[in-house]
Amino acid sequence: MPAQAITTAAAPAPVGPYNQAVLAGGWLYCSGQIPLDPDSGEMVGAGDVAAETEQVLKNLVAVLKEAG
Repeated sequence: MPAQAITTAAAPAPVGPYNQAVLAGGWLYCSGQIPLDPDSGEMVGAGDVAAETEQVLKNLVAVLKEAG
């Protein structure tokens, strides 16, 4: 089974040369999630670790949902 890139508009687009996630060999590899709000394009939290972590997890959940 070839690797499949996973992308969703519900999470921020990658800021570098990588995918939000890659499905390969039955494993999902996720990368590069930052506390960026995909709707506004703004960073969330301004140094508040709890707020930043919450946004990162929201972004990760969106990618996981897209991957099924």
